[in-house]
Amino acid sequence: MKILILGSGGREHAMAWKCRQSPDAEKIWCAPGNGGIALDAECVPVNLNDVVATADLAEKLGVDLTIVGPELPLVKGVVDEFALRGLTILGPSQKAAQLEGSKIFAKEFMERHSIPTADTYGTFEDKESASQALRSASVEWPLVIKADGLCAGKGVLVTSSGKEATEFVEKLFAGGEFGDAGKRVLYEQALAGEELSYIILTDGENFISMVPTRDHKRAYDNDRGPNTGGMGTYSTDEILPRELEHEIVSGIVKPTLAGLRQEGMPYRGFIFLGLMITKNGPKVLEYNCRLGDPETQSILLRADFDFARACMNAATGKLGDSRSSWFPGASACVVIASEGYPGKPIVGQEIRGIEEASKVAGAAVFHSGTKLDGNAYFTTGGRVLGVSARGDSLSDATNRAYDAASRIRISGSHYRQDIGRTKVSLGRAVDKANG
Repeated sequence: MKILILGSGGREHAMAWKCRQSPDAEKIWCAPGNGGIALDAECVPVNLNDVVATADLAEKLGVDLTIVGPELPLVKGVVDEFALRGLTILGPSQKAAQLEGSKIFAKEFMERHSIPTADTYGTFEDKESASQALRSASVEWPLVIKADGLCAGKGVLVTSSGKEATEFVEKLFAGGEFGDAGKRVLYEQALAGEELSYIILTDGENFISMVPTRDHKRAYDNDRGPNTGGMGTYSTDEILPRELEHEIVSGIVKPTLAGLRQEGMPYRGFIFLGLMITKNGPKVLEYNCRLGDPETQSILLRADFDFARACMNAATGKLGDSRSSWFPGASACVVIASEGYPGKPIVGQEIRGIEEASKVAGAAVFHSGTKLDGNAYFTTGGRVLGVSARGDSLSDATNRAYDAASRIRISGSHYRQDIGRTKVSLGRAVDKANG
């Protein structure tokens, strides 16, 4: 099986690393890839914004399966272009990808299919009406403000400050940082509870649930600082009781798949459910139409099945032939970020110690923003490495991940010291504001 993976981050590195373990994997490419991904796949250049060029590449390489990593090609319709050419690709159609591409579309979809989510206060298409609504008595604080489009995980604000809300709304409609993604804005209720990442792989009818993960979005320890694309994750079965998972599957997963079929959007690919476990049960914060980053790093370290074959079966409507199994224990991923992230990261710094970090038992170093120049790696983005590890327990996994991270040296870099260190067992007795 010849496999092409689209993307250039830590998620794609983890997928290439796992696909390489499949006995069916004859050849793996990653487009465009990065310096570290070249260890596990042949990296080839492509502009992922150009769906025609991407399909041309797949045809030229003669691939049997393409797996889409990031959301942007999905929203731009790469799956539709592949389908026109009879090429096998894992991912939703452009229409179905609106579940991630438009927060407003996703909210209206959930309301149509009675999928539990936060109450909505309104949607707005201009700064004046959005600002006026902030002064309305109908809006309860804390308030969640969401840019409608894709913002790399940074287009959401949870706040109890009218001043902060007004400044964020003005920034959205100014169009500088967020562009067209901020031209429509959604206001919704802030839910209280504990967050959970729950991801499935589906062929539209059948699905496989990934092991549960928790993401750390804030830049600094103790959930301080601005939101980021993700500073680390951990996975252990203990965070999700079996009865709660049954509630998620019956009340959210199955109605979501049924709704997609009903609306003419049969879905093949990953669905990422960002959930809040409230005292009234699980509710959907957001949909993503692909694997998460850095959730994938933690998930695939625990996968004890042929991931590449499962992806092929999902893409061809045969997922019922696949079974998943998982290593017991836990896994963790610690993201090392460049100086300045999540603002303006300083790039071009040399990375030292990757080989030493990889020698830690159970550890794997997944590259996100790196390039290889000669025999040395250099930083190219904000999130540089996902230093990950599997262990017999959560403390074992985190200790190994931090041992590995401590061996890596990048001038000015930073990472959180509390990933997975405060374990939460999800249930109904929760009272934490959504952050």
